[in-house]
Amino acid sequence: MAVVELRLPALPEHVRTARLVVLAAARRAGLEDRYVDELRLALGEACSRAVGQHRRHAPDTPVVVAVSDDATGLSVAVTDEGPPAGPHGGAESLGDDLLDDHNEAGDLDVSPDLLLALLGGLVDDVAVEPGPGGRGTTVTMRWPLPVTLVPGTPSTSLSPA
Repeated sequence: MAVVELRLPALPEHVRTARLVVLAAARRAGLEDRYVDELRLALGEACSRAVGQHRRHAPDTPVVVAVSDDATGLSVAVTDEGPPAGPHGGAESLGDDLLDDHNEAGDLDVSPDLLLALLGGLVDDVAVEPGPGGRGTTVTMRWPLPVTLVPGTPSTSLSPA
C-alpha cells in the first residue's frame, strides 16, 4: 500500500499541483484509463472547494490531500478547515442559498455544499465526514483498481459448474 500526503497553501494555483501528483499516484497504482478523467475533474472540484473554505476561514492553514491504494481500490481524501459540511453532506444538506453573494473580486461564489452535491454526481463512491477533531470537512473519493493475481497463486472461477 502506498500513501502520498500533500499539504498545499490555500491558493487556486495549487489545485493543479494536487491534480498532477494524485494522477501520477493513481496511474502508478494501476487506475484504469476510464476513471482518469473522472478523477481529474472530481479532485479539481474537491480541492477548489477546500481552497475556498480555507481562504475564508483558515488562510494560513494548508489544505491536506491524501491518496492511498490497497487491494480495495484507490482512495483520495481532501480535508479542509472551514465550517463542517451540512448534516448529510451533498445534495441533502443544500439550503435555499445555492449561490452565495459575490466575493471581493466580484466573482459569484458557489455554496460549498453545492460543490459536494456535484461530487456525488461525478464519483460513485464519495464519503463526506467531519474533519479531524470535528473541524472542517474530509471528502473521501474511491475508485476500483484492477485485480492482479500474483503469479503462481490459484485463481477462482466465477463461472457456474
